Amino acid sequence: MNEQQRLELEAAAFRRLVEHLGKRTDVQNIDLMNLAGFCRNCLSKWYKAEADERQIEVSLDDAREVVYGMPYNEWKNLYQKEASAEQQAAFAKGKQHD
Repeated sequence: MNEQQRLELEAAAFRRLVEHLGKRTDVQNIDLMNLAGFCRNCLSKWYKAEADERQIEVSLDDAREVVYGMPYNEWKNLYQKEASAEQQAAFAKGKQHD
């Protein structure tokens, strides 16, 4: 595999992950954080960080729209639910191990 093929595969896998997360609006960010240690917001921040490193102008809002498929506030209004006490406790416990 050459470098261009590797980049294309990585980009395609990222797009597939974003598409998958877009279909799984039932999965809350706190669930992702508790189970995998990252969430949609993390992906957005990583996307922006990579743009910054390459001196490509991308705002955090733009990066979030790439990951969420819509403006972040719209996604929150449509899909985000209040975290349960159990979810919050698991998140707090997980943060202690960082």
